[in-house]
Amino acid sequence: MIALLQRVNWARVMIEGEVRAQIDKGLLVLVGLEKDDNEEKADRLLHKLLNYRVFADGEGRMNLSLLDIEADLLLVSQFTLAATTDKGLRPGFSSAMLPELAQPLYNYLVAQAGKNAFHLGAGEFGADMKVALENDGPVTFSLRV
Repeated sequence: MIALLQRVNWARVMIEGEVRAQIDKGLLVLVGLEKDDNEEKADRLLHKLLNYRVFADGEGRMNLSLLDIEADLLLVSQFTLAATTDKGLRPGFSSAMLPELAQPLYNYLVAQAGKNAFHLGAGEFGADMKVALENDGPVTFSLRV
């Protein structure tokens, strides 16, 4: 399971010209699912996302988590994160989880996040989404569980 985490001042997902989800200060997380991913990995990823210390404390150090500052979380499925890019000039997707397996796992992650996050937004699995954001820092991390 791959997550591209971005600390944002705001972010939103639009589908067919309408805002589907939006957050204020918090984390925008693009999630890529691979063949061997499961609910246990989703739980580990969520724990890491909620507790990863990427927000500044009073001294300007990255010492605070999303939970510490009660920030927002926006999850967006991102199939292309699972691409293999080490050979050639075209990405391969043989390591990506099949959509019929990935959608329930993504939905599980969103449901679990909804139990733990203060304000949660989510994109729609498989939809053509437009994601807009203001990256704060910029601060971006790639996580893998």
